[in-house]
Amino acid sequence: MTGSPAEPALGPALDIVDETFLTVPPSSLATVFADPASWRRYWPDLVLDVYTDRGDQGLRWTVRGALVGTMEVWLEPVLDGTMLHYFLRATPAGPPLSPAGLRREFDRRARAAKAIALELKTTMEDGRAAGDPPPHGSVG
Repeated sequence: MTGSPAEPALGPALDIVDETFLTVPPSSLATVFADPASWRRYWPDLVLDVYTDRGDQGLRWTVRGALVGTMEVWLEPVLDGTMLHYFLRATPAGPPLSPAGLRREFDRRARAAKAIALELKTTMEDGRAAGDPPPHGSVG
């Protein structure tokens, strides 16, 4: 974070990056993130508009609502699964937050991003460990 009360930050106030490995194919995760209903569920206080649909590689959105900026989910094929990369670069809408308030918002958003990834990991992997074959002989 840069800037001060006398000198505003040059970039977004929040710059959050998260990565989680899931033993599911990118196409399965892409299906989840392509559904606007999941956006409202995962980010209920944000209005997302897709500006780049990368198919099985993920989505990029502009963000409005409680935050203003951009967000991306990049789905990178890795070994027998997917590295889920999450990027949020945004500034809280409304009056500027104090440094402590900004830190609380950063922590809240970072924890929420990890919670989404871990929920997907739990539900989509269905107990499959890295290196184990997919259940029921399914492929990719």
